[in-house]
Amino acid sequence: MDQTRISPPSPDTAALARERLAGLATPPGALGRVGELGAWLAAVQGEVPPRPLDDVRLVVLAGDHGVAAHGVSAYPPAVTEAMVRTIASGRAGVSALAKEHGVVVRVVDVSVDADLGDLPAEVTAHKVRRGSGAIHLTDALTRAETEQSLALGARLAREEVEAGAQLLMTGDLGIGNTTPAAALVAAVLGLPADEVTGRGTGIDDEGWARKRDVVSQALARAEGRTDDPVEVLTALGSADLAATTGFLVEAARLGTPVLLDGLMSVACAVVAEAMAPGASAWWVAGHRSTEPAQTHALKSLGLEPLLDVGMRLGEGSGAVAALPLLRSGVAVLRDVALLSEILPS
Repeated sequence: MDQTRISPPSPDTAALARERLAGLATPPGALGRVGELGAWLAAVQGEVPPRPLDDVRLVVLAGDHGVAAHGVSAYPPAVTEAMVRTIASGRAGVSALAKEHGVVVRVVDVSVDADLGDLPAEVTAHKVRRGSGAIHLTDALTRAETEQSLALGARLAREEVEAGAQLLMTGDLGIGNTTPAAALVAAVLGLPADEVTGRGTGIDDEGWARKRDVVSQALARAEGRTDDPVEVLTALGSADLAATTGFLVEAARLGTPVLLDGLMSVACAVVAEAMAPGASAWWVAGHRSTEPAQTHALKSLGLEPLLDVGMRLGEGSGAVAALPLLRSGVAVLRDVALLSEILPS
């Protein structure tokens, strides 16, 4: 995937949206970020006021990670397969939130280390490989697999946009995935393992030290290869994270906004921004994860998360939980009277 600069949402529409926001029958700035979100959505849609967000879609990209066999997670790798099946049946944590907020959920097996052939083809037809390499010992993928995964993510984004999506979200699913995500953030931003390693699913101090050492070894192994985003994903990522990166780049290229979730989507966003400078103007951060790498990644992207409620489930759940704030932003720009309309002339 060649590096291409992404144009921002229409500056003219953004200016009109800010003008409308400033003219509402509310004290200046009283709507805070809710008003700002409405103006941002107007700019990305190219329309003032913005249209209601009736068609919102979450794509959960699932994959296994070789590091999960090296003591970096509180859960065994078999949980990945079980959770893909749980999302496919509509009974996962994100499923409940999505049902409440009218979000369509699609789960895709990108690189789960299991045979899910009994599930519908929309889940299983896109598999790149079974699992990804243990990044402290070997590359996660071949270069060809990385490019295949990037292309898959782009294709999935196009499919959802062509089907009518007004707003996209990415979700993650895969035991051990916070380790490669932390390594990606560290590699792109030039940070040491100590600063990006978190506790993931809730590991103890000993587990954290093992995880930090894995990230540190992975970064040392990939030294000299971090200037090329495709090489970074090949060395330190995974097929599902590469697919997420391709999804984010393509959504921005198509001018479709993305509501980011936790560490995985934001780590991929850092790589996507390196791959397609300017893409971040099309994204908004849903929530602050408890993972330190996400804080560094958000700062580098200039994004301030909408929620900070201690969530660390993944699956896209934090993005779905933040959706009502975006819908509120649309509502105020559409339905609040202008001051000029209510004051006597």
